[in-house]
Amino acid sequence: MILRDVVDSDLPIFFEYQRDPEAVRMAAFPSRDHDAFMTHWVKLRQEPSNIIRTIVCDGQVAGNIGSWIAEDQRLIGYWIGREFWGRGVATAALAAFVAEVKERPLHAFVAKHN
Repeated sequence: MILRDVVDSDLPIFFEYQRDPEAVRMAAFPSRDHDAFMTHWVKLRQEPSNIIRTIVCDGQVAGNIGSWIAEDQRLIGYWIGREFWGRGVATAALAAFVAEVKERPLHAFVAKHN
């Protein structure tokens, strides 16, 4: 597993991952239509305080992980494609990401049913 900068060719893969109904249920976060998704990612990538990485596992884009400021807190979150679930990808990505992001504390929200 490696983390790298997000590139344009990652976005269609991220879009498909966030359309997975089971992933949406697990995340308790709604999916976006194509235009809303792309607009959201333009904003994410343009905000200098955001730190966003693509998660690559076995040469494939497995998802993304990022950190942003909201209500004076640095938040962290990730989205993993279902085919990568249960393989320790999120755990490895989080470990690598928190080693990169030096600011503390980091905050996250977890859906109770996840």
